[in-house]
Amino acid sequence: MMPMMGMQPQIILLKEGTDTSQGTPQLVSNINACMALADTVRTTLGPRGMDKLIHDDKGRVTISNDGATIMKLLDVVHPAAKTLVDVSLSQDAEVSTSAAAAVLLLLLLLLL
Repeated sequence: MMPMMGMQPQIILLKEGTDTSQGTPQLVSNINACMALADTVRTTLGPRGMDKLIHDDKGRVTISNDGATIMKLLDVVHPAAKTLVDVSLSQDAEVSTSAAAAVLLLLLLLLL
C-alpha cells in the first residue's frame, strides 16, 4: 500500500548556517540582487555600450563589454543572482550572443 503524500513530514536538508528566510523580504532581496547584476551589464548594450574594467583577486585586469565575459568574471554568491549568471552563460553557450540581454529580460520578468 502506497503512503499518502500529504501525510509524510517534509524533510529539507540544508548546510549549517543557511539562511532560510521566506516571504516578501526574501523576494525583495532576490530582486535587489538581480537588479545589481543587471545594472552591471546594462551599460554594455547598444551602440554607445561602455567597457567594464574588472579586477580579480589574483591581480588580473580584464576590460570587456561582452556580457558573457563579465558574467564569467564576477564572483556571485547570492542564489537568485547566481541563477541569472547561469542563464546568461547558457545563452552564450547556445547562441554565442545576447548574454547581457538575457539578464535584462529575466530582470524584467522578475519585476512583473
